[in-house]
Amino acid sequence: MPCLAITGASSGIGYATAKRFYEAGYSVINLSRRTCDIAGVINITCDLTDPDFIINIESDLSASMEDAETICLVHNAARLAHDTIAEVSAPDLRSVYEINLVAPAVLNRTLLPTMNAGSSILYVGSTLGEKAVPGSFSYVTSKHATIGMMRASCQDLAGSGVHTACINPGFTDTEMLRDHIPADVMPEIAQMSAYGRLIDPAEIANALFFAAQNPVINGSVINANLGQIER
Repeated sequence: MPCLAITGASSGIGYATAKRFYEAGYSVINLSRRTCDIAGVINITCDLTDPDFIINIESDLSASMEDAETICLVHNAARLAHDTIAEVSAPDLRSVYEINLVAPAVLNRTLLPTMNAGSSILYVGSTLGEKAVPGSFSYVTSKHATIGMMRASCQDLAGSGVHTACINPGFTDTEMLRDHIPADVMPEIAQMSAYGRLIDPAEIANALFFAAQNPVINGSVINANLGQIER
């Protein structure tokens, strides 16, 4: 049976992705502080901001995917902070990088020895991985680095049969977006796509599933944003 290992599947894009893969016949493992309530999903509780998180979960993670024919590793969990170049502190920057960059690198190193040909490593990026807005300094910086990590992954994995891609969602109707954007501003944000609406998390889940199934999409950055209108 193929296996999906995904971070942050308790809500939003992660939840929709866990559901999409589970319904397609994958075993699904959620790595998160909060549980995913989809029946059948294996929850391994961990705090990805802890530099030593892998020590506490490595044996459970290995046991959960022992019989996996292929593995799709989706780096979905991320932290979005309100900060600027003038105010961001070193500890806060490190905290964002731990979950957005260091944890994916650690999980890659841990799972790669068990990933057969046909497996994939997928990164959930952001349209802010290729541009910037004010007030999101650490997040923008980390998402630019996410694209670099994906491209470096592709080069290092050449010949292994493991492919990689980065899906960059636009404004998606998630808890993280609602926490970041005031409710009275949300209708204006929805109009910033060519379709005049927010993206449904299931649409990003479908894009991730397609990328997992198609190794021709390797080293690729896909902007899944409904045609974002630039202003």
